[in-house]
Amino acid sequence: MQRVKLDRIDRQILSDLQTDGRMTNVELAHRAGISAPPCLRRVRALEQAGYVKGYHAQLDQALLGYAVTVFAHVGLNSQAEVDLSAFESLVKEWPEVRECHMLAGETDFLLKIVAKDWDAYQRFVTEKLTAAPKVANVKSALAIRSAKSLPGVPIAVDGDKPAQPPLAMPAQ
Repeated sequence: MQRVKLDRIDRQILSDLQTDGRMTNVELAHRAGISAPPCLRRVRALEQAGYVKGYHAQLDQALLGYAVTVFAHVGLNSQAEVDLSAFESLVKEWPEVRECHMLAGETDFLLKIVAKDWDAYQRFVTEKLTAAPKVANVKSALAIRSAKSLPGVPIAVDGDKPAQPPLAMPAQ
């Protein structure tokens, strides 16, 4: 992967794509202050260099029937690399697990899990999670609501201050 030295225009492109991955190349170029052809070349270079890992739609999980979000703190009874990697591979097979983070400290992994309801989550825990090899304990924290959920990272376009994403328009 070729490393690209990011200038202000690249950072603006990344910031705008992170906020709206469906933005047209023409709008992206306009916001970056360049014409469309060099903007498209920059986007392709950023993709090839690995700065842009993909594009996705942010879906409403409640409308799709997933009313429960739980953060599960998982402790394994072994921290050998082979056991940690085996657990990560297993988690990748479970569609209910939307995020998996290995942590330093008391908990080995933090999982973000979605379920249709509390009973579905309990079935997942008993049938899959606690039944998994080397899982010693699971502590669940039910999310009541989310006040903030932004993709990616803060990107400083000019100077040290990260660009602010536009405020979401209220649903009508």
